[in-house]
Amino acid sequence: MANPMSDMQFVRLLDDRLTKVYHDQFSDLPLIIDKFYNRTKSSKAWEEYFSIGDIPDPEAFNGLIQYQGVSPGYHTKITPEEYAGGIMIERRLIDTARYDVIESRPKGLAKAANRKMNKIAHEPFIYHTSTAFTFMTPEEGVALCSNSHTTKSGTSTTTGFDNLSTLPFNAVNLEAVRIQSLGLKSDISERIDTNFDTIVHGSNNAEAVWEVINSQGKVDEMTNNANFQHRKWKQIELPLLDDYDTNDWFIVDSGAMKDNLLWIDGVPLEFMATTDFDTMMRKYADYFVVGWGWIDWRFIIGCSVS
Repeated sequence: MANPMSDMQFVRLLDDRLTKVYHDQFSDLPLIIDKFYNRTKSSKAWEEYFSIGDIPDPEAFNGLIQYQGVSPGYHTKITPEEYAGGIMIERRLIDTARYDVIESRPKGLAKAANRKMNKIAHEPFIYHTSTAFTFMTPEEGVALCSNSHTTKSGTSTTTGFDNLSTLPFNAVNLEAVRIQSLGLKSDISERIDTNFDTIVHGSNNAEAVWEVINSQGKVDEMTNNANFQHRKWKQIELPLLDDYDTNDWFIVDSGAMKDNLLWIDGVPLEFMATTDFDTMMRKYADYFVVGWGWIDWRFIIGCSVS
């Protein structure tokens, strides 16, 4: 790729005989930040979060109140990171180009920056089993989707602390994962009320998901039994997921997700331009600071399908 852009590399743009010059032909994938995240602005170098555990059940009164202990939750630190990009264009190319495409090139920086932010926004689903955190330092120290979540309360984590599955998508497995979501428990190992209402998937699973949640009868069965999953779910297709794994899928509690999945804009996207007087090179740049993390994992169940 040409850097800087010069008249020698783009000599054809100096010729009037071209019928048309094609550029910016392709549309990028839609931005997903506002759809999935609780988005906030911050001027701090990092943001920190801390949770407090639930209060246990009261005990039978026998003339003396039994006071319940409350355990601390986990601490999470999110440190947004800097991103920047730029292009350089020779002054002579700007002056002699016979088409308007060169002067419009700096506008492409916005497209590139938004594309990068969109890739970052997909990371909770792409890296749902990873503990290599880019922005966050979680005290619990386990992946977003894990079968080994923990608690400080001392209660049992044998059940209700697992939000990871390996089941491929189909109607039977969707019900199994839905049942798994209903069994999630609080920090004191008590059942909680969840509302898992959305299936997130790549394009490879799009047809299968649509059939399961829209068919009135059970999918792939000769019986006329009603489909329990009919219109119970919303679906969100993320084509970018297929670049990493074509089989993984997720169910999320969309309300809880918007509370617990955080996006921090440290510095909103900004643009700069200058001229290097020694070389007469025109320089354009973009800059932004972002980060993401979560404060509780109970909004998602990830199916990591081998």
